Amino acid sequence: MKLPDFLKDEVDRTPPDFDSEHIIEMSGVSFGYKADKMILHDVSLTIEKPEFICIVGPNGVGKSTLIKCMNGLLKPTSGTVKIYGKDVRSYALKDLAKIAGYVPVKTSDFSVLSVLDTVLIGRYARQSWRTKSEEVAMAYKALEAMEMQDYAMERFNDLSAGQHQKVSIARGLVQEPRILILDEPTSNLDIRHQIYVTAFLKKLSAKTGMTVVMISHDLNLAAKFADKVVVMEPPGRIHSIGTPAEVFTEETISEIYNVRCKIEDDEGSPHIVLQYVR
Repeated sequence: MKLPDFLKDEVDRTPPDFDSEHIIEMSGVSFGYKADKMILHDVSLTIEKPEFICIVGPNGVGKSTLIKCMNGLLKPTSGTVKIYGKDVRSYALKDLAKIAGYVPVKTSDFSVLSVLDTVLIGRYARQSWRTKSEEVAMAYKALEAMEMQDYAMERFNDLSAGQHQKVSIARGLVQEPRILILDEPTSNLDIRHQIYVTAFLKKLSAKTGMTVVMISHDLNLAAKFADKVVVMEPPGRIHSIGTPAEVFTEETISEIYNVRCKIEDDEGSPHIVLQYVR
């Protein structure tokens, strides 16, 4: 596993045009698509330094809604979201795209575009009026990092769901963001590629200083690779935030997921052995 050449140097972590102690700061965020049906309730979350952060929790607790508020796709019903000290929705779209990349759980239909052209869409915020040869080389390197270089000229729509996800990650990489936010990037991958992609994102954060925020339903992958874990609970609240060892306890997992488990040590990381549904 290797990082693309264009990401080997440290990511520029200097806030654009202003100073801030925090990378991301969410304060008292609530959100609902309807006034009488709130999804998030008074959520506060601060990311102070570049880390690999996993967000976990049962279905329907608002994990995807949380990151969509985090990156400005959704406007909170109440509360504030700041990136580098500036309200996320006050950024121009191109400026925000240079700072925060987003990989959705399901990629929009790009019709007849090739895989290469799909990845190059990630250069939109940084492109001039035409694509440069260096950007094409960058796209190939991002595809190689995701083991997808042999599919560069294939139609995006001809790929499997898991291959779509890896191409979407490659598209996020070529944005060269300071922050990369991913919604269940391993959900359609086989076991090997679940481990590969999660380990890659960990290395990406550790080696470049990029802040990586990822939603995951695999607690053991989060336990093995995350620097910090955010555990969400019904009805759309944060239960706990901490290192995997701090938050993955038998009591917490039983309370949040309504299952019994044992926690074993896996070379210093907690390993969750599920027993049965309560």
